[in-house]
Amino acid sequence: MVTRSNAHDRHSVRGLVLCLTGACFLSGAVILCLGLTDPTGATTRTPSSVESQAAEFFKAGDYAAVVVLFQGLPLEATPSKQFLRLSLLSYVRLGRTDEALAIYTKMNQSWPTHDATLLRPLALGVITSRVRDHKEHVRIAAYTVLAELGLPETAAILEDGLLDSSVLVRARAAEAIGKAGLAAKSGALRRALGDEMPTVRIAAMNALGEVKVTDLKQRFIEIGRKEEGPEAIFAYAALYRMGQSDVLVDITNAATLPDAEMRMAALGVLGRLKRPASLAVLAQAVYDPNPSVRAFAAGALGEFGSPGGVAPLTHAVGDEMAIVRAAAAGSLGRLGLKDNRPLLQALTRDPSFQVRASAAEGLLRLGDTSAIVLAADLARHPDPSIRGATAQALSATSKKQALSILQTLLQDTQPLPRLMAAKALGKNSRAAVPLLVKGLQDSDEAVRVAAAGSLLQHFYRTSSPQRRH
Repeated sequence: MVTRSNAHDRHSVRGLVLCLTGACFLSGAVILCLGLTDPTGATTRTPSSVESQAAEFFKAGDYAAVVVLFQGLPLEATPSKQFLRLSLLSYVRLGRTDEALAIYTKMNQSWPTHDATLLRPLALGVITSRVRDHKEHVRIAAYTVLAELGLPETAAILEDGLLDSSVLVRARAAEAIGKAGLAAKSGALRRALGDEMPTVRIAAMNALGEVKVTDLKQRFIEIGRKEEGPEAIFAYAALYRMGQSDVLVDITNAATLPDAEMRMAALGVLGRLKRPASLAVLAQAVYDPNPSVRAFAAGALGEFGSPGGVAPLTHAVGDEMAIVRAAAAGSLGRLGLKDNRPLLQALTRDPSFQVRASAAEGLLRLGDTSAIVLAADLARHPDPSIRGATAQALSATSKKQALSILQTLLQDTQPLPRLMAAKALGKNSRAAVPLLVKGLQDSDEAVRVAAAGSLLQHFYRTSSPQRRH
């Protein structure tokens, strides 16, 4: 190592400042001052001094300066692990997650396992760097993942999402604010009650109702009285959560109104509220003349979670519409009753492959791993939507055979199966982490976001089992 005088150090620092301010350019490329020499020709910066300078920049929040140091390293240099960590995290803070991932991939080659302390911020950066993507579906994917994670540290991003031009992004942002435990203090979420689109207003009402923001009670009463669409039902649901139990009658009555959307809204709310008296209403709705309502009723029975739902679901699995049979199959699995296996096994031979995928998921929820054989077959179906549904089904088990199928689907030629596989791997075993790291390099931005979300699910589940997702 070269011993430097104080004057020598001052010369090196001056050189670095010149480079960082753009004074050292050659053929359009920034020449970092790692290789500057003093008048005697001696090297003025050593690896340890570069690392020290990087640490100072990082501590000061000057992440761009850390990146400049990293980019200026000579090709033959071997940077320290600490310098690489600082460079990776600086790229993340700057929203340049592709470069951060490249550093991580290089570092990980010599490690026996993945480093969660680096993957956590990297995965979160992959998600947050896409919240303003010019493609709407990518922004929707980012806010959907944030809604699933419920991270308080993303509060500013979530409130910013309420201003997005996309209705679905705004709705997801409202949902995410609720999941993150921020609804009670969010002024932006309150303002979303005045959004021009009912979908967003409903999402805001749901989030505010969950935390019982009682000073909005009169506002919800007025919405229930004035609105004639599904919005009124969700206002009543918020009031019910705040202790106004008499509105349950209004919700129940709406389940038989002429408007199909009102019936579906009422059935969905009754399924979530889980009041014993509502089971009969849900059971009757599987006979509704509208197939969408019947499907909604079948799904609500699964959410309700009562063994009393088996009888109406048994009727629903014989429905003429595949959408109803598929919803019924999923709900039979969610009830968790082993006696439902014969019904689900019969559905594995259904004419509809979507129904077969739902039956496989239901069986896997009941611990019947024989359904993995069916899933392996469905994963080869020519329709990408069937392959995507198969990935969803496999999220119900963490068996090694399921992981192998999901790995194949993560390499599918179509983005939908890859997206669903990335989501499913978030519910799989920790062995899925290496696959998800590869998913961060997918050619489709939405798939990368989904993989990042699944990685965070793994890490948060490991570090804090009680954390809400």
